[in-house]
Amino acid sequence: MIAVAGATGYIGGLLCERLREDGKDVRALARNPQKAEDLMKAGCEVVEADVLDPVTLGPALEGVEVAYYLVHSMGRGADGDFAERDHEGAENFAAAAAAAGVRRIVYLGGLGDGSMSEHLASRHATAEALRAGPVPVVYFRAAAVIGAGSESFLTVFYLVRRLPLMVTPRWVTTRTQPIAIGDAVAYLAAASDLDLPVDREIQIGGPDVTTYGGMIDELARALGRRPPFRITVPILTPALSSLWIGLVTPVDAGVARPLIEGLATETVVTDGSGMELFAGLRHTPLSEALRDAAAKVPAYS
Repeated sequence: MIAVAGATGYIGGLLCERLREDGKDVRALARNPQKAEDLMKAGCEVVEADVLDPVTLGPALEGVEVAYYLVHSMGRGADGDFAERDHEGAENFAAAAAAAGVRRIVYLGGLGDGSMSEHLASRHATAEALRAGPVPVVYFRAAAVIGAGSESFLTVFYLVRRLPLMVTPRWVTTRTQPIAIGDAVAYLAAASDLDLPVDREIQIGGPDVTTYGGMIDELARALGRRPPFRITVPILTPALSSLWIGLVTPVDAGVARPLIEGLATETVVTDGSGMELFAGLRHTPLSEALRDAAAKVPAYS
């Protein structure tokens, strides 16, 4: 039995479907089971559970061997600090997994040192909270995930669709190594094999290293457009940038701000040894990943 916390999220939902396609028994953990009807139709067992409510986690993890932690509350809601909530949820999950006899926890965090980004620092702190317990943890670390439901991708998508000219801060020159959603899900699904010795930190990325400006230009070409003209200014703060993105795109400004703060940090794979443990997985070129993701974005205004 495999449990997925965060199953109603974009990556969590795709992972549940992939695991079911692979013939695995999947228990989808959701605060609101009504939002998991598609997972029920895919053959998943849906269980009501909240990582901030330890009472619900014990029954949800009973009989589970591999548990995925794909919960991240970044910037949503005004009731407290998202980093604090994420840390509390990870501690609760680690304790409940240990009590239930779970043999492996799998977590997806972010690349980068986090020194300039609360978002990236919170991702790493979440991993450390999970690893503080006795259950072995596979700690995947990735840069931007390129997929139609990824907020980092959608931010770039709508900027390219709507702006022939952009006023951009210095982060457009920051190097990054994005990964296609299908590749990221394939790594996560492969980690359910308890025979694989992967209980460690594993940096994952696509085959192409670019910059955020380069990703903007590549997406424009994937859409059959001329890359937008960019004017780079040094004084565009994350707060101003997030408000600007909130006006131009459907991405919530509260979510956009921590994302933008992370763009100042280089997110490139520095240790590829972890990827070598997963033989045979595809590494989708960036141009193909962007085309596929753009084709699957729902109708836009």
